[in-house]
Amino acid sequence: MSKTATKTADTIENIEFPSFDASKATDQMRAFAEKGVEQSKEAYAKLKTGAEETQKVLESTFETAKTVSSDVSLKTIAVLRSNFEAGFSHLEALIGAKSLSEVVELQTSFLRKRVETAVEQAKELQTVATKAVEDVSKPVKTAFEKAIKDVKAA
Repeated sequence: MSKTATKTADTIENIEFPSFDASKATDQMRAFAEKGVEQSKEAYAKLKTGAEETQKVLESTFETAKTVSSDVSLKTIAVLRSNFEAGFSHLEALIGAKSLSEVVELQTSFLRKRVETAVEQAKELQTVATKAVEDVSKPVKTAFEKAIKDVKAA
């Protein structure tokens, strides 16, 4: 035998191969599975909590939207009623007019008042609508900010 072959045989005899211990492998698999189950439970708990919080926010938002839309509707109805009453009063005044110059004067005065009133009504409706949007978006905005804060903390 050559020197290299003898050296290789000696080296092979000196190498120890690790033995496979089935009990250690079972313990490792069990620990891995338990860790996976625990992580799944934690993820489910976080998901469930998030879903419950989202449901509460949506319920609050829908309730607020219902209330706010009612306020906006009532304000719109009040504006329409005021405009109809002003129109009918103007019509009665026109019917009672004695001359063409009086009709022109009534019409001019009516149009000026209508423009001023329309500007005021638009401002009031804008205020109500702005408040409505703020009220409806507030719970969603708060929940979103909380979620972002939670993500940054994690």
